[in-house]
Amino acid sequence: MQGKKIEGISDIRDESDKDGMRIVIDLKRDQNAQITLNQLYKKTQMETTFGVIMLALVDGRPRILGLKEVLALYIKHRQEIVRRRTQFELNKAEKRAHILEGFKIAIEHLNEIIKTIRESRDPKIAKERLIKGFELSDVQAQAILEMQLQRLTALERGKIEKEYLELIKKIELYRAILKSEKRILDIVKNEALELKKKYGDERRTEIVAKAEEIEIEDLIAEEDMVITVSHAGYIKRLPIAAYRRQKRGGVGVTGIDMKAEDFVEHLFIASTHEYILVFTNRGKVYWLKVYEIPQAGRAARGKAIVNLLQLTSGETVSACVKVKDFEKGKFLVMATRNGLIKKTGLMAYSNPRKSGIIGIGIEKGDELIGVKWADGRQEIILATNQGKAIRFTESQVRDMGRGAKGVKGIRLGKKDQVIAMEIAREDATILTVTSQGFAKRTPVKQYRKQSRGGKGIKNVSVTKKNGEAVGLKIVEDRDELMVMTEKGMIVRCAVKDIRATGRAAQGVHIIKLDSGDRVSTVARLIPEEE
Repeated sequence: MQGKKIEGISDIRDESDKDGMRIVIDLKRDQNAQITLNQLYKKTQMETTFGVIMLALVDGRPRILGLKEVLALYIKHRQEIVRRRTQFELNKAEKRAHILEGFKIAIEHLNEIIKTIRESRDPKIAKERLIKGFELSDVQAQAILEMQLQRLTALERGKIEKEYLELIKKIELYRAILKSEKRILDIVKNEALELKKKYGDERRTEIVAKAEEIEIEDLIAEEDMVITVSHAGYIKRLPIAAYRRQKRGGVGVTGIDMKAEDFVEHLFIASTHEYILVFTNRGKVYWLKVYEIPQAGRAARGKAIVNLLQLTSGETVSACVKVKDFEKGKFLVMATRNGLIKKTGLMAYSNPRKSGIIGIGIEKGDELIGVKWADGRQEIILATNQGKAIRFTESQVRDMGRGAKGVKGIRLGKKDQVIAMEIAREDATILTVTSQGFAKRTPVKQYRKQSRGGKGIKNVSVTKKNGEAVGLKIVEDRDELMVMTEKGMIVRCAVKDIRATGRAAQGVHIIKLDSGDRVSTVARLIPEEE
């Protein structure tokens, strides 16, 4: 928590006592408890994982085994143990039975045995006479010589007979086991069940068909969010429904409580499950998940983006691109303030680092102003603040590496600079918004195709009344427009309420501005019901 590896925790308390361990974690307001718990499992020792390499010696050679092979070899091993153990017990029983047979012969010829022993000069001679006179083996003769006299009583003789009969039964059993693989397997099974009965306890792990790590994304409902990034670097997300629709010309609602010197620079719509590729003015790119962006109230400033991304000093956000999946065949087209344009494959940005990676090479005095999707067949429109625009095919821009600076997209005048880049659609209209709250719509077909690198054609009349151009969007009648000012006022209205005009028109009022306020950001969105 202190290292900010896990955010959303306000306090941690140790309430452990004699009854056991208890850690209480207090969460910040609106924080999802399951997400925080999942982060704790993932980033602390609350839950650990370890890999197992099932390497074993099989017939004297090392092999990596699968689970079925391990079980089969273990059963084979247990069979061998049972077989060798049974053979050992059989040999032991047969030796004992052999000695008992000698005892029985001695009891049947007790007087002769005693007389032979008494008449012998030493044990060696006695042993030889017993072997020769009573057809005993060396082992039997030796056992008789070592036998205690108490074994000659009637009671002891009965015990010898009883033990001999039991041994005969055991010998028959052992021999039957060694002849039957089924009986050996039954013993292996019964011994395993006995171990389970003696040492087994309830299973602590769950065996499932396919185990997958729970991702935080699985716990987040997928919904569209309004993402805002301010000039001072504050970011937040808020559900689209939080902004009510208004008629054209309304005064708007307070969208964000700004400092006097701050204003919103970026506003766009993205799903909570999408990635955000954050491009900065210096051409670097960072990864961010939408659900990682703090959700805040409509009037809240949000969270400083430097707490979410490792931005360097003077680095600010220039463009954000939402990405669902990284795949080949998709491209990103980028434009700079000085009119350069570049195209790079999306896969080049699929492995970013925490500290960011190079997205585009930026020359001194220039900065990145826009990034858009492309697939090799699109048409690009660049617009400037002095009311110029150029339309050319994407094929005029070759695919370049991440570090490339790009090629000239539009030739600018001395005081002119690029404010927007859009992907053109023949059936759509180009909506331009000016700094004094005016907007105009013009069909895309009125913008003829040109060669990349030209001066472009007139897009909007720039006058003292309507101000310079600040935003350009490709829109359709079903779309809605969200406009935000530097002082944080927002108006949302339907695009169809703005009538279509020619390229040279000044447009109509879409937001009434306070003294000293000006339009800063424009975003296109589709109504929730669609």
